[in-house]
Amino acid sequence: MVKHMVQHDELDEVFHALGDPGRRSMVDRLSRGPASVSELAEPLDMSLTAVVQHVRVLERCGLVTTAKRGRVRMCQLHVPTLRNAEIWIIERRRQWERRLDRLGEILVADPEPTEPPEPTPDHDKDR
Repeated sequence: MVKHMVQHDELDEVFHALGDPGRRSMVDRLSRGPASVSELAEPLDMSLTAVVQHVRVLERCGLVTTAKRGRVRMCQLHVPTLRNAEIWIIERRRQWERRLDRLGEILVADPEPTEPPEPTPDHDKDR
C-alpha cells in the first residue's frame, strides 16, 4: 500500500510539472536528446533564471537529470519517469475501453430499446 501511495505522489509531481507549457516544451525538446539550459531557453519567452527554475521542477519530479560540464549545465530526459506516467495513463485508458466494450456487448445483446410503460391516469391518487 505504501508503494502505491509513493507512486501516486510521484505521479502528482510529474503531472504538476507537465502542467506548465514551458516545462512541456522543455520535455519535448529533451525527448530529441540532451540540451543545455541555454538551448532549452532559446525558444521560450522567459529569462534564463526562470528556465533554471523550471528545470529544477523537472529535476525534482525525476523527469530530467542534469550534470555540469565545465560551465554548462546539460539536461537529459529521464525516460523511466516519463514511462511511469505513460503506463498510468495507458492503464486508465484500458479500464475505460473495457467498460465501453462491455457496454457495447450489452447494447448488442439487447438491440431493441424497451419503451417505458405509458403512464396511466391514476384517478384514485388524490382520494
